[in-house]
Amino acid sequence: MDKRIIVALDAMGGDYAPVETVKGAVDAVKELNVDIKLVGPEDVVKAELAKYQYDTERIEVVHAPSVIGTDEVPTMAIRRKKDSSLVVGLNLVKNGEADGFVSAGSTGAILTGGLFIVGRLEGVERPALGTCLPVKTGFSFLIDSGANVDCKPKYLEQFAKMGSVYVENVFGIQNPKVALVNIGAEKEKGNALTKETYEILEQAENINFTGNIEPRNVPYGEADVIVCDGFVGNTILKLSEGLAKTMLDIIKGEIMKGYYKIGAAILKKPFKNVKKFMDSDEIGGAPFIGLKSLVVKAHGSSNAKAIKNAVRQCVVFTEADIIGKIKDKL
Repeated sequence: MDKRIIVALDAMGGDYAPVETVKGAVDAVKELNVDIKLVGPEDVVKAELAKYQYDTERIEVVHAPSVIGTDEVPTMAIRRKKDSSLVVGLNLVKNGEADGFVSAGSTGAILTGGLFIVGRLEGVERPALGTCLPVKTGFSFLIDSGANVDCKPKYLEQFAKMGSVYVENVFGIQNPKVALVNIGAEKEKGNALTKETYEILEQAENINFTGNIEPRNVPYGEADVIVCDGFVGNTILKLSEGLAKTMLDIIKGEIMKGYYKIGAAILKKPFKNVKKFMDSDEIGGAPFIGLKSLVVKAHGSSNAKAIKNAVRQCVVFTEADIIGKIKDKL
C-alpha cells in the first residue's frame, strides 16, 4: 500500500511502560510501513523519545495525562478516566485518526473500551480475542482466547467465520481447517454448548469444519482455526505458555548436567531456534476481532520487540482489509 498505516499506541500500558513501549514504537517506524501516535503524558513520553534517533515526522505524541491501572474496575475506569492513555487511544481509532490501537494495559479495560468506544461490526454478536499458538506445523489461530467466558453456539459460529478470514488473509492459508475444542473427537461428546455448536458448524457455509479437536491434539497443528469459548481458550493459552517454558527449562537443566555439557554447544543453535519459535514476543499480541477497527491486546510483560510486533499485526491486518472481509463473511 502507498498509504502509510497509522497506529495509536498506549505508551503507558504494560509492566515496563513507557520505556519498552516507546522503544517498541521507535523500532516499529524504522522497520514497518507505519506512523505511530504515542498516547500518554506528554512530558513523560517525550523524555523517553529523547533517548532515540528516529524520523520525528513518523511519531506523534498525543497527550493523555492519566492511566488506567490493572486493579481498577474496567467499566468505571473507562467512564471516569476519559483522559487516560487507553481511552484517548481508542477514541483516535473511533474517530478515524488511527487505523488500529495497541495496548499492553488492563485486559478488562481494553476489551470494555474496545466494545463501547470503538464498537462492534454490524452483525457481530460478540467480538473475540484471537491468539496465534505455535504448533508443530507453524501456527494455529485460537479464538476465543479470553474475551467471552460464557458463550452461545451462535457466537462460536461467528468466531469460526472471523477466524477463517484472519487465517486466510494473514497466514495465507486457503480454505483453513476449522475445529471445535471438545473433550472427545466424536460428534456426540461434550456439553450442550459444544453439541449444538457442532451441528451449526457442520451445516455452516464458507467454513471448512473438520469436527472436534481434543486439547492434546492442538499442538500437532491438526486445525488452522481452533474455536472455543473464552474460558476454555484462555485455559489452553496459559497452560501452553507455562508448559512450553517448563519443558525448555527442564531440558536445559538436563543438558547442563555432567558430560552432557559437551554437547551443549552443538545444540545451542537448535534450542535457540525452538525458544524463538515458542516466544510470545514474536507474535506481539492478541487481536480483538469483530470491532469496527482493530484493537490489539499485548501481553502485560511485553518488551519492545513484542510491542513492535503488535504494531506489525495492525499493519498486516489493515493492509489485508480484514474488517471488510469479515463483513462479507458474516
